[in-house]
Amino acid sequence: MSRGSGILPDESMFAEFKRQCLSTENWVNKYDKNDMEVWVEQAPLSASINNKGNYSKVHKIRCQINIKDVSAATMYDVLHDGQYRKTWDPTMLESFDIARLAHNADVGYYSWICPKPLKNRDVVTLRSWQASENEYVIINFSVKHPKYPPRKDLVRAVSLMTGYLIKPTGPQSCTFTYLSQADPKGSLPKWVVNKASQVLAPKVLRSAHKAGQNYPAWKAANSPDHKPWLYPIQSELAMMDPAELSIQRGDSLENVDESSTRDAQENEDSS
Repeated sequence: MSRGSGILPDESMFAEFKRQCLSTENWVNKYDKNDMEVWVEQAPLSASINNKGNYSKVHKIRCQINIKDVSAATMYDVLHDGQYRKTWDPTMLESFDIARLAHNADVGYYSWICPKPLKNRDVVTLRSWQASENEYVIINFSVKHPKYPPRKDLVRAVSLMTGYLIKPTGPQSCTFTYLSQADPKGSLPKWVVNKASQVLAPKVLRSAHKAGQNYPAWKAANSPDHKPWLYPIQSELAMMDPAELSIQRGDSLENVDESSTRDAQENEDSS
């Protein structure tokens, strides 16, 4: 996807992300329950499985939940509010903003828990966002930051394109879509891909929905007027020249071999 003359996303990148959120071609439904659906992109069999029986390094997953009791604007605030995220994200290990890049872009760090026996992952991403009355969009992709190289205790994953599309369906309702195209590194066995689509993704989306329900009360007691994602003048982050960042390519990172994990783990964790 084009990023224009620099590293910051341009309009075509946002348009392509929204197109993928709404696309039906090559997507296979893996979960459909209680107003939530999860799809995994189905690549040609020869391209999606290697000679060890492991799935391709790049995985694309899309999740959508119809929320009937929280506004699109509130869900957008929930995703941006880093202090609040620490109270509701069930997979987060650590998360913090590093620097501002523009009025609607920053760079940040995020690490998360992976299902055992896999190693936990982390990413450094450039995040950008757009908001209007009709939709809210947040996208991110992995970058190299000179002060945040890969850590020895975590596997550095790569986000090729990850984000959220939130569309109002009423004053207090919305459709909430999450799409991720990522290279988690390592050689992931089939049970991990299945668990991500059938267990972990629904769990995270339900946590986000509950977080939206609880956010107005929490925010009223925690700097209610402080929303730098809506009012850039409030941001306390130092400015950084986007030119100091570069795109993080998956092939430049160590590929951790986790192929010894057994499919039996799927039965253990999905019970």
